[in-house]
Amino acid sequence: MNKDMRVFAFRRNIPAIFLALAALPGVAAQKSTPSRKPVPARPAKATPAVGTRSALDKATLEAYIRHLFVWGPQIQVSIDAPKPAPLAGMYEVKVKGTAGPASQEQVLYVSRDGQKIVQGNVYDITLNPFQPELAKLKTDSQPSLGTPGAPVVLVLFTDFQCPYCRDEARMLRQHLVKTFPTQVRLYFKDLPLESIHNWAKTGAIAGRCVFNQDQAAFWEYHDWVFENQSKLNPENFQSMLMEFAGKKEIDTLLLKRCLETRATEAEVNRSMEEARSLQVNATPTLFVNGRRIPAQIAWAQLQSIIQFEIEYQKTAQNAGDSACCEVKLPTPFNN
Repeated sequence: MNKDMRVFAFRRNIPAIFLALAALPGVAAQKSTPSRKPVPARPAKATPAVGTRSALDKATLEAYIRHLFVWGPQIQVSIDAPKPAPLAGMYEVKVKGTAGPASQEQVLYVSRDGQKIVQGNVYDITLNPFQPELAKLKTDSQPSLGTPGAPVVLVLFTDFQCPYCRDEARMLRQHLVKTFPTQVRLYFKDLPLESIHNWAKTGAIAGRCVFNQDQAAFWEYHDWVFENQSKLNPENFQSMLMEFAGKKEIDTLLLKRCLETRATEAEVNRSMEEARSLQVNATPTLFVNGRRIPAQIAWAQLQSIIQFEIEYQKTAQNAGDSACCEVKLPTPFNN
């Protein structure tokens, strides 16, 4: 994970502690009379005793999870209303902790009586195990490298001012297309960490300005920014960008206007919002056919994952560029 990222700690208890069941009310013994046979005692109705705590009560659940995850008073906690869960007899409850720009979401499964909590992942054997992530990844109109329709899609959330992102970008540019010329497609997504990087969002906006002018030129810009990362700052960014653009087939007047009016900021914001919906809080974060890699990875490891996914998709065919991510218009050319 990017060590620059200042996020609060979300700890998990070991082992998980569950609420204790309160004792059910006792049953008074039935009396018999000399003229009648004794009447058998009936079991008490299985209802919680007065005062029993329930995870379906928001205040009770908040107090419990603050202790469970060590979420102190500096962390704001929001709890969604329970909804039917994919597990029979359970409710799904989403809990979110927020501190400044950082956030963490937990999905809990609560028993119908509110007495048990389960934390974990629920998988549908008929679907790709990473289907929830695939459903949120939007790759239409994004900078990309590789072959359209490739069986393996990489979606990278990155920050132009992040040194770990620079190292991962170099690795991907050096090896990815060369090793997998037809089997992989890489999509670039912006996640500038504004709280710690003072020109990252400007860099992201400029990148989108270049991309909207010339898609191929974006990758030249991408390489230039990372190579000059240590030299760039908020004061010289625009002048250095114009010097770079003047050496390329990029309209510098159009680029300057786009940057000064922040014309592409909405596009960058959408990418950042997508990252938040996926609980991506650090850069670089890479998704390989939906499989999350939440930190910088060595090429040997990434190559192994890609090779595995290529073989798996030969029969599964439940991910890749044509099956999961890209949104296309319904025209005869896309059939």
